[in-house]
Amino acid sequence: MMQAHKKRLGRGLAALIGDDVSEDGIIQDIRSLKHVPIELLHANPNNPRKTFAESDLDELAHSIKDKGLLQPLLARSRGDGEYEIVAGERRWRAAQRAGIHELPVLIRELSDGEALEIALIENIQRSDLNPLEEARAYNQLLGQFNYTQQQLAHSIGKSRSHISNTLRLLNLPEAVRQQIETGKLTAGHARTLVATDSPNELAQKIIALGLSVREAETLTRNVGAKPRSSKAQKNVETNALEKAVSESIGFKVQINDRGSKGGTVTISYKSLEQLEEICKRLQSSD
Repeated sequence: MMQAHKKRLGRGLAALIGDDVSEDGIIQDIRSLKHVPIELLHANPNNPRKTFAESDLDELAHSIKDKGLLQPLLARSRGDGEYEIVAGERRWRAAQRAGIHELPVLIRELSDGEALEIALIENIQRSDLNPLEEARAYNQLLGQFNYTQQQLAHSIGKSRSHISNTLRLLNLPEAVRQQIETGKLTAGHARTLVATDSPNELAQKIIALGLSVREAETLTRNVGAKPRSSKAQKNVETNALEKAVSESIGFKVQINDRGSKGGTVTISYKSLEQLEEICKRLQSSD
């Protein structure tokens, strides 16, 4: 039953949202198309898209005023003579700004679950969701509709790795998630922070310095890297001690000091004869 439901909503999504250009689809659209007074249409409280940029709405309103609404909304009846928008809330909001009083609407009979699922998929496929809205939509589809990541990837035309990486954004602290939603951090920036120990601090650095995603990757990689044992990163005393011991015994000596955790001393040799010589010196030191 679930598989059949997903197949219908995935492969048959065009029919449900008014993009089915088959003869049957066109006939159904003609029968279900109504011109609905704008005050009888209501936003879907489960719409994954929560943020609508004012500039985008103004631009779309200008286009609607100039050329009309080129694509109908998709809605379902609320049972009281009014309708809940399933797809097209941005167009509805812009139409209000354009002073439009009536909108073309495709009416579909949909359950609560179907309406939510279509709203999620339609937004992911068509709309400019911010990365957090996209992540929440994926999470809701996986949790509420029991999708696997592979099924979801196939249904919406995204790669499985894209879905997995996007979901990881939900693990970031609230302060970082807010920076993503306001557009101060891109999804690429945010993904570099997921595996770090100090995402808040690093997010502030990325924003303050205006780093690109590549630069952010370098920053987080360097923060998370273990200290190297090269001489360039050793203090002056350790370098001097290495040099003194090397000259004293005649072999290259490396000291890796880890502070309170101790450290290691490495003596290098190039032949078995040199190894025997080192062993003799160590044994004779008693």
